[in-house]
Amino acid sequence: MRWLARPSARGARGGEARSLLGVRTVAGQVLFLQIVVAVVLITAAVVAIAVQARNDSEEDAQNRSMAVAVAFAEAPGTAQATQSDDPTAVLQPRVVDAAWGSGVDFLTVLTTDGVRLADTDAELIGTRAGGVTRALEDGAFTEIFEGVPSTAARAVVPLTDADGVTVGLVSAGVEIDTVGHVADRQWPMLLGSAAAALVFAVGSAALVSRRLRRQTRGIGPTEMTRMYEHHDAVLHAVREGVLIVAEDGRLLLANDEARRLLDLPPDSDGRHLSELGLEPDAAALLASGRTVTDEVLLAGDHLVAVNTRPTAPHGGASGSVATLRDTTELRALAGRAEAARERLKILYEAGVRIGTSLDVVRTAEELSAVAVPRFADFVTVELLEPVLRGDEPSGPHRSMRRAALSGISKDHPFQPVGDAIAFVASGTPMAEALTSGHAALEADLTTARDWRAQDPQGADNAVRYGVHSLITAPLQARGVVLGMASFWRAERPEPFEEDELSFAEELAARAAVAIDNARRFTREHAMAETLQRSLLPHALPQQSALEVAYRYLPAQAKVGGDWFDVIPLPGARVALVVGDVVGHGLHAAATMGRLRTAVHNFSTLDLPPGELLTRLDELVSRTDQDDPHGADGDGITGATCLYAIYDPVPGRVSVASAGHLAPAVVHPDGTVWMPEVPVSPPLGLSVPPFETTELQLPEGSQLVLYTDGLVEQRGQDLDVGLHRLRAALTGGALRSPEETCEAVFDAMLPEHRRDDIALLVARTRLIDPEHVADWEVDFDPAAVGPVRGACARKLAEWGLEELEFTTELVLSELITNAIRYGSAPVRVRLLYERALICEVSDGSSTSPYLRRAATTDEGGRGLFLVARLSARWGTRYTPTGKIIWTEQPLADAQYPADLPLEAFGDFGDFDDFDDTGRAP
Repeated sequence: MRWLARPSARGARGGEARSLLGVRTVAGQVLFLQIVVAVVLITAAVVAIAVQARNDSEEDAQNRSMAVAVAFAEAPGTAQATQSDDPTAVLQPRVVDAAWGSGVDFLTVLTTDGVRLADTDAELIGTRAGGVTRALEDGAFTEIFEGVPSTAARAVVPLTDADGVTVGLVSAGVEIDTVGHVADRQWPMLLGSAAAALVFAVGSAALVSRRLRRQTRGIGPTEMTRMYEHHDAVLHAVREGVLIVAEDGRLLLANDEARRLLDLPPDSDGRHLSELGLEPDAAALLASGRTVTDEVLLAGDHLVAVNTRPTAPHGGASGSVATLRDTTELRALAGRAEAARERLKILYEAGVRIGTSLDVVRTAEELSAVAVPRFADFVTVELLEPVLRGDEPSGPHRSMRRAALSGISKDHPFQPVGDAIAFVASGTPMAEALTSGHAALEADLTTARDWRAQDPQGADNAVRYGVHSLITAPLQARGVVLGMASFWRAERPEPFEEDELSFAEELAARAAVAIDNARRFTREHAMAETLQRSLLPHALPQQSALEVAYRYLPAQAKVGGDWFDVIPLPGARVALVVGDVVGHGLHAAATMGRLRTAVHNFSTLDLPPGELLTRLDELVSRTDQDDPHGADGDGITGATCLYAIYDPVPGRVSVASAGHLAPAVVHPDGTVWMPEVPVSPPLGLSVPPFETTELQLPEGSQLVLYTDGLVEQRGQDLDVGLHRLRAALTGGALRSPEETCEAVFDAMLPEHRRDDIALLVARTRLIDPEHVADWEVDFDPAAVGPVRGACARKLAEWGLEELEFTTELVLSELITNAIRYGSAPVRVRLLYERALICEVSDGSSTSPYLRRAATTDEGGRGLFLVARLSARWGTRYTPTGKIIWTEQPLADAQYPADLPLEAFGDFGDFDDFDDTGRAP
């Protein structure tokens, strides 16, 4: 700009002083005004200081007068002197000495009516002083006294005797002339300081004026005014945007048009262009400093033609000046470009925001939210019923369920989420979209008769609300229709247009893929969960040793392989099992079923916990070797299991663990015990043997078995979870197992379950010792008879006389076999529980087996008879031998209807001896 060009030199160096001090230039005017202001300020300061000094002197004089008057009035003998025969003779010398020593101009002692008894001026003795008697009522006071004999700062103090009676007055003061002399002594210093301040102010003003003259290049007021008029015209009147940008990209100047075109914030001056919210391309161009001509950029709602030039060639600092011109003829194109850009943004956000979870309804809600309010004022999403359940949709699409609704306000005229939406009328946008598979447009709903015919009342409500335009797009993936998305406009006045159909169709297609993925996941999750629940116990078996309760929750994302079991064992014992299979999904659920079946099978062998886990470990290792990759590339190796057997006769628990967490024990007094159970590696690593631990539990104790999903959470140490479990169990002695399960889940259930949770709580019971009977049998066939008789008497004592005959037959066969084929010691035990349990143990590990004897065979029928007379029978091994056991129901003892007793002849094995044990 030419009016910013540097002016020519204005004279030789000798004329700089005249230019500086003259009032023609701006610098001269500034210097003159600064000197005037400095003089006025310094003069006012000197006057203020002088007045303040005089006031301070007067105040000091009053304070000094008060101090002298009080000191003299309280001096010893002053009050007594006023009551003497000649007060003046006594007080006058004291007054003169005190006044001289204290530096006051006068000191006076007066009677109570104001007559002077003594005074520094002896001529005033006997005269009356004015204005002093008010001290009798108001007490001591100070004042500036004007009158006879002189104007002074005086103090008047009452004079009291030892009894507190006022006997006179004491007055002291300093004359005003004396105070003035003190203040006058400060004038040289004040005037010197003022002169120094004036010299400093003039010097600094001269430096500032010189600097200003250089900055303004000696421009006069008229030129300066004209320059700023041009500046204002550029900033406010010119309809072309002007920007001046520094070399480092900071904005130095922007006129009104530039601010409007670029939508600059009010505080944009001095800030970097990248901080002003400009489009990246526009900010980069304006800050680059390169020369461009009529380059079109998108700036907010405008397409502007930009011209930039560097400022340095024209005498300015390094930077650039840009002019912006609103291209009116391209406004329509700018609108379409902005709309296209906005749609691309929405599609990008849809790819990021839709499908964040594998939940069908959540995905529908994300679709409805992403288009509001930038594309539509309201969005509704309907899905077919099978899709919501995770099933493959089939059949006609005449009814859907509303799954999501989003809008610019909470009040709306649409049916709420969860309602069934029927599409029965033909010709509607919905029917057209479903038929054609493409988005359908209804630009003006106020004239859409077919749309109104489908739901007249709902249509009237929508039109009254202001809904006026609609686009409906089918949600279809893999050629299958899943639902429908409807985009409605109400507040935005412009209707949908034809070119917006493709955008709605693209948005619906992207959402349909995410919904279909969520549907398929829902189906797989439901199948896995159904499979898993079908493989878990549906009901707990009947048994008397434990009171059992359980809880099972699958993971929220994918089901896992956690499982539990309660297995009745011979001898009124019960096995408790919990396990965890690595991985999630169908493979984990199927593997869990295989392991549970294997444990059931192995439990029929009545093995100790450690030996059972050893066989289970061998099975897992063999399975992984036969199929090393598994169904989904996952083997079984790594599965954990805890197996415990509770015996209600001694109240003892045998526990073995394969990589599983140890159980917790709640004692009857409410204390919690975490027993030290040796934890062996998980199954499949082939590192047996598994160690078995024996725990002695009081009756009423609660044994708590659980999987790691209960105590392990992301970001939380395992010890923290175990501590929380201990806290949840503490004090729960009076709770039932059901209540304990509820308390543990209430305290520990995580908000988001990443793993399955299985919890098994069992309260121990003991068999009444009166219902247990055992005998040691001599290793002699003659001992059978006495034991058989003792057992009969015990059955009679228990009221089980109807079982005597069958029990004698069973015991005779078992004891005889133990003596004949086994080894000492031989013991017999009867348990009266839910059934009558007979156990015969011996020191041999040889197990009898059941066979069918031929007609000509002399033996082999005894064990068959035992099997027919008992509900169950079997053999279990002990560290010292074996136990053969039978169970007989407590109902009326009857022979089986198909039992041919004559086929057994004389029951050879046990009929060779009578009740006394002697041969007949």
